[in-house]
Amino acid sequence: MSASKQSGARQGEPGVDADGSDQDAGIRQFVTFVAGNEVFAVDMAPVQEIIRVPEVVRVPLAPPTLDGLANLRGQVLPIISLRRIFGFEERAYDDATRAVVIDQGQPLGFVVDRVASVVSVDPRQIEDTSGINATIDTALLSGLLKDVGGHAMIMVLDFAKLIASEFSHIAKLSGREVVGITADGDADAADNPGDELQLVSFEVAGQEYAITIEDVQEIVQLPERIVRVPNAAAHVMGVMTLRNRLLPLVSLRHLFGLPPRGADERSRIVVVSLGNASVGVVMDSVNEVLRVPRSAVEAMPAMLARDGGLSEITEICRLDGGARLVAVISADNMFRHSAVQDALTKVNNMNQNQLTDDMGGLDLQEASDEEQIVVFRLGREEFGVPIGSVQEIVRVPEQLTHVPKAPPSVEGVINLRGAVLPVMDLRRRLGLDVVERSDRQRIMVFLIDGMRTGFIVDLVAEVLKVPKSMIEAAPSLSGEQSQLLARMANLEAQKRMVQLIEPSFLIAQRDVAQLAQLAA
Repeated sequence: MSASKQSGARQGEPGVDADGSDQDAGIRQFVTFVAGNEVFAVDMAPVQEIIRVPEVVRVPLAPPTLDGLANLRGQVLPIISLRRIFGFEERAYDDATRAVVIDQGQPLGFVVDRVASVVSVDPRQIEDTSGINATIDTALLSGLLKDVGGHAMIMVLDFAKLIASEFSHIAKLSGREVVGITADGDADAADNPGDELQLVSFEVAGQEYAITIEDVQEIVQLPERIVRVPNAAAHVMGVMTLRNRLLPLVSLRHLFGLPPRGADERSRIVVVSLGNASVGVVMDSVNEVLRVPRSAVEAMPAMLARDGGLSEITEICRLDGGARLVAVISADNMFRHSAVQDALTKVNNMNQNQLTDDMGGLDLQEASDEEQIVVFRLGREEFGVPIGSVQEIVRVPEQLTHVPKAPPSVEGVINLRGAVLPVMDLRRRLGLDVVERSDRQRIMVFLIDGMRTGFIVDLVAEVLKVPKSMIEAAPSLSGEQSQLLARMANLEAQKRMVQLIEPSFLIAQRDVAQLAQLAA
């Protein structure tokens, strides 16, 4: 954008006053823009850049003037609507709409209807705001520009005051410390009785299977690129990189002799480990985390075991009164299978330099500074919690028992293996629109202040290991949001931002006593 200097008496003759004297000294530059029916200006100094309005991630519990968070070259950028701040009528964004990025210690993008120009202003054209009547609170103005850019009067916004009044937490963001949360932070508090199995369940060809959670390293989506292994059997899909290490992939459909099927958006890779070895097993979909009483688990009848060493299925879980059968796969037996051994051997025998070239020259050093999170969705937005804080994940029953005088966000209670579990709708807790129940919704169970509490989410997507270098403080937009959603994983390469929830703040203090009574 080019700047054009103007004087109050003779526009078009830069740096010259009416009497011909040089006025370059003290000239100030302003960006002028339109919002609603008003023309505003801002001093050029704090303006970083002017951009098209980017795609945003919606933030629960944030002020209504916030559109959401955007990724601007690896930096999290709050996008704020000036129309909403000033109470103007909403208007859809168009080709002229821009975000003016202002840096007041924290870059912020303010959406304006259009940017007019950059003007150079003589100090004598700047007046104070005393004695004027305007649609805008004059406390948010630092002055008025008279007879500039073809306008009789342009209001100069003081963004420091505007931020302090609308986003007090942003104003003090630079001094805020964020308390780190480790993936295993709540592991010691988890209720893990010895007479239960914790399983990750998944589906292949319409049948439900499971692996004990101790043997599951993580659950990830299929990558865009899989490197094929030369001369490998059909069940060996190839090799992928997972956080800078090589991971062989095998198809469970091929292992079980089932018809092949192309991957889709629900397909997942369950990373199974045994000792120092890991293999990625491709599933049609991942369902949930189960806690199953051992009384509901039976050994696989010997006469049903497969021939040829394919004896991965060692137990059967009978759930829902026997109507739901889940076959438990032994990771130990899976690693003994010839197909998995073949995949591991092929990878180990391949020339590592060749693999590095095939994978695009990636450094295969193992990343150790990582955090493991469970990712779930509410609408289009992705959220995550430390995996150690999740006790289990269960289906939403057809009926919940509603309790009179319960907190507004409590949907009801369910009987979870003989214990009363209060269930809250996470959408209500975060101030989001409520949606109809669906088969993809799940209840995530947390232990909060000694109480097991379930939260309904739209979809549990995956278990993800995130380098801690990609986890940063979320912009602090309100008191409640700054506690509950204090961090976010900024996965720039994947064009994803995952908002990280601190489970200990999921229950508001005012609701703790009532929930304790429900659980009792």
